[in-house]
Amino acid sequence: MPKTSARLLSLLSLLQSRRDWPGALLAERLGVSPRTVRRDVDRLRELGYPIVTTKGPDGGYRLDAGAQLPPLLFDDDQAVALAIALQAATGAGIEEAAKRALQTVRQVMPARLRHRVDALSFTAVERPVPSTDPRTLVALSAAVRAREVLRFDYAPTDTPPRRVEPHHLVTWGRRWYLVAWDLDREDWRIFRADRITPRTPTGPKFADRGLADVAAFVAARFRGTDLSGEWPCRGEVILHLPATEAASYLSEGVIEALGPERCRVSLGAWSWRGLAASLGRVDADIEVVGPAELNTAFRQLAARYAEAARVSEEPCLPTRPSTSSGPAGPSR
Repeated sequence: MPKTSARLLSLLSLLQSRRDWPGALLAERLGVSPRTVRRDVDRLRELGYPIVTTKGPDGGYRLDAGAQLPPLLFDDDQAVALAIALQAATGAGIEEAAKRALQTVRQVMPARLRHRVDALSFTAVERPVPSTDPRTLVALSAAVRAREVLRFDYAPTDTPPRRVEPHHLVTWGRRWYLVAWDLDREDWRIFRADRITPRTPTGPKFADRGLADVAAFVAARFRGTDLSGEWPCRGEVILHLPATEAASYLSEGVIEALGPERCRVSLGAWSWRGLAASLGRVDADIEVVGPAELNTAFRQLAARYAEAARVSEEPCLPTRPSTSSGPAGPSR
């Protein structure tokens, strides 16, 4: 008889291969008793899989939602790690496939795991290295979303726990960082997530302090420049596509998810038209947040592109045929 874990996977696979399964036929296919099938079905239900009992002479079972998808059994850490990997897939032209894979995986996950995956949000600056405990990322992301004061130990120091107001979970240089307001030092700080050990419970709610430009702040801290000296032109737009897809078009800047199909992008360049052109490479509708110079740059480029399209669409005039019956003589 196969081990319980292997048998559960086999049972899920069978339930997904057809709409209804008589209990006796499932027992025969699995090589177990009908009582064992009932017990395994109960275990799958405890994991959150929607298996319903069907009526009939023999009775049977049906896997309700997600019945056409492959069997999946993830523990919490595996589910979170998978969601992170798919959301951070920003290279090699696999962004759309990663998005579809994430939707597929989410569909068959039990509600308990779907809630954890949906709660995971982060700001993509560069593709991260998966060196941080997924449970830490979930805890930090939850504190950011809930706007709750966070206490944590910060390795390798032996100082008392840090108390911060967490505002953004970002990636930079292939690592995860927490951008937060340090309550004891009364200043903005950036903490490496792999050195953070969160303490529970979280503290009281706090108001958003309005860090206007996360991209400029993070870049300035890591590059050793002031906020005004990084780029002469910096703007912000809303893109109508997922943050993970936007990251595949843009090599710099901060991309912050606003929902499943929208994101906020903060980006810099040496000129306003250069900035508008960089954003124009993204295959999505764009809403300009500001400043006015970026709006002007988009209008200038739109006029230039419209003129280029008009010229290219003008029909070529046919060459008038010669009226001479013989070869043309030398010009006088």
